[in-house]
Amino acid sequence: MFDPALVLGVLALEAVIGYPARWHQHISHPVSWAGTAIAALEARWNRPVWSDQQRKGLGMVTVFIVAGVAGLGGFVLERLLLPGAFGAALIVLLATAGLAQRSLHDHVEAVATPLMQGDLPQARTAVARIVGRDVQGLDQSGVAAAGLESLAESFNDGVVAPAFWLLVAGLPGLFIYKVINTADSMIGHLEPRWRDFGWAAARSDDVLNLIPARIAGALIAVAARGGWRTMMADAMKHASPNAGWPEAAMAGALDVRLGGIAVYDTVTHRRPVFGEGPAPRPTDLRRGLNIYVRACAVMWAALAAGGVLWRL
Repeated sequence: MFDPALVLGVLALEAVIGYPARWHQHISHPVSWAGTAIAALEARWNRPVWSDQQRKGLGMVTVFIVAGVAGLGGFVLERLLLPGAFGAALIVLLATAGLAQRSLHDHVEAVATPLMQGDLPQARTAVARIVGRDVQGLDQSGVAAAGLESLAESFNDGVVAPAFWLLVAGLPGLFIYKVINTADSMIGHLEPRWRDFGWAAARSDDVLNLIPARIAGALIAVAARGGWRTMMADAMKHASPNAGWPEAAMAGALDVRLGGIAVYDTVTHRRPVFGEGPAPRPTDLRRGLNIYVRACAVMWAALAAGGVLWRL
């Protein structure tokens, strides 16, 4: 188990600096390295002429390679750097690249601001950067719902789960989680092209998020002082075993309705509905952001308490 105080340090530093734009001028975000490797392996091994079983097997090999390299890299860096205060500071700096606490807030804020000002075209443009659905037909309520759903799900994927695996398994755990999550977002789909090749990525991501997703939902409910009933009643309606927990908690916390019909690549999908309230309004997206900030604060407080107990 990693020192909770160091995990808190990572969260605090990432909240302040994020991944500075000037860093991109010299070095791309590490997640993009994993994405490049996954794309190259998919192009080489996910060939339609091969059988379903062959492609499923090669998808498993792909996950093993990228996760193994990431885990080994994290292990080596941790062993080289951890002794001493300077090494610990470098680990904290490196680990900030595995979290999206700051960038998630900034991206959702970019949706909430024009939406509150009545600038629907700009709000649609901003929400298109964080969701995969078609956004041109969304009204104000639809944009608010898309923003809230992305905020809730990404709270787990970009904040709680990376912090959890950093706490449990240090840099190797964090790096492995990030490449598996990246693989799932790239190839872990049900469409024919990826159904077999991406099976291992999707299942691995499900396993790694089983505990963090439920923690994320609980943090939202604690921060909002509500949402427990909706979370417990509706979370398992989602096709994913994990995504429904923070989304249902957010719906209950705001007393709004999330989920439902959405259009992806011109195809209408009838998704489960979370919550029994009305469709969200622009002000609800702002309220959701406030809950997100408080949920992060609750997590920080828990890690601070864990850091104290670690030293007893």
